[in-house]
Amino acid sequence: MLDLYFNAKHRNCAGVTRRDFVRVGALTAGGLTMAQLQALAAAGGSPGKLPGKAVICIWLDGGPTHMETFDPKPQAPAEYRGPFGAIQTSVPGVYLSEVFPKTARLMHRISLVRSVYHNNGDHFAAGHWMWTGYHGSNAANRDPMYPSFGAIIAKHRGPNFPGMPAFVAVPYAAVIGLRPGYQSAAFLGVAYNPFDAGGDPNSPNFKVPNLNLPSGVSSLRMEERRGLLRELDRVRREIDQRRLMEGMDEFNRRAFELVTGERARKAFDIHSEDPKLRDLYGRNSVGQSALLARRLVEAGVTCVTVHSGGWDNHSGIENAMKAHGPRTDAAISALITDLIQRGLYDDVIVMVMGEFGRTPRVNPSAGRDHWGNAMTVLLAGGGIRPGVVVGATDEKGTRPIRDAVKPAHILHTVYRQMGIDPSIKHINRAGRPIPVLNEGEPIGQLV
Repeated sequence: MLDLYFNAKHRNCAGVTRRDFVRVGALTAGGLTMAQLQALAAAGGSPGKLPGKAVICIWLDGGPTHMETFDPKPQAPAEYRGPFGAIQTSVPGVYLSEVFPKTARLMHRISLVRSVYHNNGDHFAAGHWMWTGYHGSNAANRDPMYPSFGAIIAKHRGPNFPGMPAFVAVPYAAVIGLRPGYQSAAFLGVAYNPFDAGGDPNSPNFKVPNLNLPSGVSSLRMEERRGLLRELDRVRREIDQRRLMEGMDEFNRRAFELVTGERARKAFDIHSEDPKLRDLYGRNSVGQSALLARRLVEAGVTCVTVHSGGWDNHSGIENAMKAHGPRTDAAISALITDLIQRGLYDDVIVMVMGEFGRTPRVNPSAGRDHWGNAMTVLLAGGGIRPGVVVGATDEKGTRPIRDAVKPAHILHTVYRQMGIDPSIKHINRAGRPIPVLNEGEPIGQLV
């Protein structure tokens, strides 16, 4: 770790030696790297119109089957309908896969968009599209091209409570094996990337690193380090031709609040939660991640993403759904119920989605392949009109036949509830102004 008490001799006109300035790239605040410092700060601009709103997105990485989740086709031929039946929900005439009985009982609190499409079966292109609302990255060029909705929320809304990051990923940010992948801020800068909670919240040893002062470092010494950071940053700005240092004061301020405050530590301490509630969510990674997400938004985080992997089921979809389904069902239903009981349902949008659906016809390996022509997105809370099913697919689940929407329509709807104007433009790395979204509109049936 870098010693922040420099020798006073041989300093330049700003009071910093050349050697000290060269070493500032390794400068840490209590052991954090500069990249971590920026991510923890999750610096945001001015508060949005609805400063109390938040988003929790459960990301089903790999592409969940729509037939075995939220758009079953019980009347289709066996090779299409798959191995599971359908069950009636709490909304008359609306059915879910029998794998989701707990979610089905809450359908009157949930809405489904069954007509989402982008016609792309490339994991990377599809993942980028769902997270950003833009067609851009693909398997040949995987680098993020546009900022994720989480990064947009972090920039324009900031945290709902001082001392908390605006954008957190539990247990980590990942899309199609890329970290942070298309959850990244792209040209907005790393300050708006998600902060990874790290580790498995279901582990008895789960603990988020870097939320405590290092051994032997007092709050006073931390303040001294903070003052030195400000001094060094002034020097860096003098030679910063690309203005990359703009906003660093705010990043640093929030990072210090996070490290020296109690709020974040308490929110991340899932072990202090009622064991019965932990059981309700499910003693597994996705269940405990969803519970941690609720704790974080309650403490002031504005956007939390929950990663659930293993949904790319090209074979053995029956066994895969028997494993994934009950865990995901419990996590979704417990989260929504918990938000309702805590009076947070109207303030927190819950999203459940993946990058695409799966082929309507079961393949010879008893699985389903990539299918960007039809998928379902679940939305609940945060002012989203409940108990609504938007759109429909045909009798075999191959394509939308009513009210077809693209990923941008989903994000328009979320941004509207969050008080963010999608016509706002940001400057990309090429110096071009890019709107938050360049197509679509909010889904009228939901707002």
